[in-house]
Amino acid sequence: MGRQVWKAGNMLYPLPAVMVSTADKKGNDNIITVAWTGTVCTNPAMLYISVRPERYSYHMLRESGEFVVNLTTEKLARATDWCGARSGRDKDKWKETGLTRGKAEKLLYAPVICESPVNIECRVTEVKELGSHHMFLAEVLAVQIDEAYMKEGGKFELNGTGLLAYSHGEYFSLGKRLGKFGYSVRKRRPKADRPLS
Repeated sequence: MGRQVWKAGNMLYPLPAVMVSTADKKGNDNIITVAWTGTVCTNPAMLYISVRPERYSYHMLRESGEFVVNLTTEKLARATDWCGARSGRDKDKWKETGLTRGKAEKLLYAPVICESPVNIECRVTEVKELGSHHMFLAEVLAVQIDEAYMKEGGKFELNGTGLLAYSHGEYFSLGKRLGKFGYSVRKRRPKADRPLS
């Protein structure tokens, strides 16, 4: 089989499917589903979201300079899709989805989504007008986590939450674990040192 060459396009998949909550300074808020998001920097902790200027949430992001990235799960898949397919101009997404507003720890305007296992509170540091989407670079000010996923010893079981991914127009739950970071180069103990099963 040969290979086809297509015109330039975004084919970087899978991506996280997240719900972003934001608000303007008058108290109007909204939820927007975003897949164009990712990590930018560890220290300081930074991430980005990219949003089309015609989206209803865009003016809120610009005005308040705040947003929350709310991670999504299998249980939140329908709400995640609904918030991406409907506009806050026409619908109250909180009411229609049954999601619950929560208070952010470090932000003045943007709420968190209580049903999300992780809420990443962000303050915009720069907006890059790139073309179809504008990129909101942001510093992470706080992270809220659902204590239901805390295990003994203080370990947070993020991968036990049923996280969602988005790939080429479809949603997926994460599959089975294949290994931990560095497993391909880790030295195996000699057989004599391994515990008997």
